[in-house]
Amino acid sequence: MILKETLRAIVKSQRKDLTESEIGITREKLNDIDLSLPFALVISGTRRCGKSTLLRQLIKKKNNFYYFNFEDPRTAAFEVNDFQKLNDIFIEEYGKADCYFFDEIQNAEKWELFVRQMLDKKMHFVLTGSNASLLSKELGTRLTGRHLRFELFPFSFKEFLKLTKSNASNASFKVYLDSGGFPQYLKNKRSEILHELLNDIITRDIVIRHKLRNPKIVKEIAVYLLTNIGKEFSYRSLKETFELGSTNTAIFLISCFEDSYLLFTVPRFSYSLKNQIRNPKKIYSVDNGLSAVNSASFSEDKGRMLENLVFLHLRKKYKNIFYFREKYECDFLVGEKNKIIAAIQVCYDLNDDNRDREIEGLDEAIKKLNLKEGLILTFNQEDKLFTSNKRIIIKPVWKWLAE
Repeated sequence: MILKETLRAIVKSQRKDLTESEIGITREKLNDIDLSLPFALVISGTRRCGKSTLLRQLIKKKNNFYYFNFEDPRTAAFEVNDFQKLNDIFIEEYGKADCYFFDEIQNAEKWELFVRQMLDKKMHFVLTGSNASLLSKELGTRLTGRHLRFELFPFSFKEFLKLTKSNASNASFKVYLDSGGFPQYLKNKRSEILHELLNDIITRDIVIRHKLRNPKIVKEIAVYLLTNIGKEFSYRSLKETFELGSTNTAIFLISCFEDSYLLFTVPRFSYSLKNQIRNPKKIYSVDNGLSAVNSASFSEDKGRMLENLVFLHLRKKYKNIFYFREKYECDFLVGEKNKIIAAIQVCYDLNDDNRDREIEGLDEAIKKLNLKEGLILTFNQEDKLFTSNKRIIIKPVWKWLAE
């Protein structure tokens, strides 16, 4: 519980900070969010990817609003009964408004009770949060059918170009490929920013949130996976490598990494859901810079860095992403409405040594799924090929991202 006058001081202090903070680079997601919709609009994503900045950009669209940041250390004692006090303070200080902006809402217990109550009174909400499953639990119990989710990731290539005032080119893309898209790191280029970010995600979004007793092993597994981006793994191999005791522990930890938006898994394509679950998965990271700074050898493998970047671009648009492996392998299959719509191979440099392998993997996937064409994304090569009466387009990733 927080005393009303203490809460009032926090509200006024946060409001002052809000008016003085930079608006930042306009996020691409901004135009997707319609504040007039009668739902709780939820912006989820990993820490430091720009959720608070996007919230400020949305606030600029409103003349009258209420704002509160639950990430503020002064709000640690906030309880569900304090919501009524908070609402009274909003009205006393800022008059009537119809939209609440709550930052890092998952830090307030039973927040969904207040949100549901006010939605029933035709109020509007924009909420941000850093943990997907925690938000899903509350949204699913009290706000089923009353919310829309928007996922935010670190800067895209286009947003990176705006920040750095650069033009789309091979040179600017090389910087982005190595640096990733976390705003503070791009501005300051200090590796400790990404070291501390990884520690924050593991400590606050995983260890403390789930009351885990061995933070050391959690970080070791995270670093191991960050080092092996783009490679296959199985829950059994994780269990054996880190002596976890059971595959259920490995499954649980992977779900924690995914809920915090640190890592993502991609299943092998199969028409059988049972096989999808049983087969090895591939692992990808939320950001190239984060992986490079915190892993042993990831930054040395430009092919895997390129592949991770392609995955992230696909993940922003599509939920159904697979890899293909039969006789040969294809990096990505993209699904939409229960149908595979694209096959994509990623190759840093297509040359005489790997040409047949890369094309055969893509060609096999195209034939298997009856697609009209395939795409090979490279660092800086452009071409067109025809195989088995199917067209294969070869394109630099930076041109593909800038489209």
